[in-house]
Amino acid sequence: MLVFVIPLVSSEIANSWEQVCRLFERCVKSICNQTSSNFRVVVVCNEKPAIGFEHPSLSYITVDFLPDAKNIEAKTLDRGRKILVGLNWARKLNPTHAMAVDADDCVSKRLATFVEQHSQSDGWFINQGYVYKDGAKTIYFKGKKFNDICGTCNIIKYSRYDLYERLEERDVTHTLQYYGGHKYILKELETKGTNIQPLPFPGAVYVVENGENYYNHNFGNLMVPKRMFSRLRSMKNYRILTPCIRKEFGLVNE
Repeated sequence: MLVFVIPLVSSEIANSWEQVCRLFERCVKSICNQTSSNFRVVVVCNEKPAIGFEHPSLSYITVDFLPDAKNIEAKTLDRGRKILVGLNWARKLNPTHAMAVDADDCVSKRLATFVEQHSQSDGWFINQGYVYKDGAKTIYFKGKKFNDICGTCNIIKYSRYDLYERLEERDVTHTLQYYGGHKYILKELETKGTNIQPLPFPGAVYVVENGENYYNHNFGNLMVPKRMFSRLRSMKNYRILTPCIRKEFGLVNE
């Protein structure tokens, strides 16, 4: 079974709690649209978001800690701590794999089925995915290194996680990098002989410029190279946002 863990920012830290709730509702609907019922969703939050959507596979865990500042490092540590809480809570579900999902992104409906079919695998990183700006009629296909830019990118065998109950059991930097970030964990697992493979299909949509991104990636700067030749070559990666793509990723405008 695949467990999705969603760390949700507090209303005290959010730029707009209403926007956070809107993006989160689309995110969680996207996750719950899996083609297999063999999954669970664990949301770790300071307060339950104001949404109308409910699902039998959806659980909320509340925490009382907050970032000690509004800078990127503090927010990233908050993300990491919440993911760690969610993963520890998920132990009772006996999952085969777990995936951290940022609350403003969307995922493929095929993930739970794929994990179910390959339950012995150490896991996967999302090499291919989409980048999307809300309201656009097009979407950008990133055919490689999607995991370099988006935190919704790792599906890891549950037993491979370095879990601990209390933050003080590890150096804070470890929690910040291992759980708060999304690149360090793969390097750490590789050193331990864990064989993480690229997911063989586009696995997620990175939603940018929504006002609540931790890292305020500008879509144009992120996807459009400065050199003219590279820019022209990059244009072929734009796709019409078809009903098929919307359906697979639950990418609807709420």
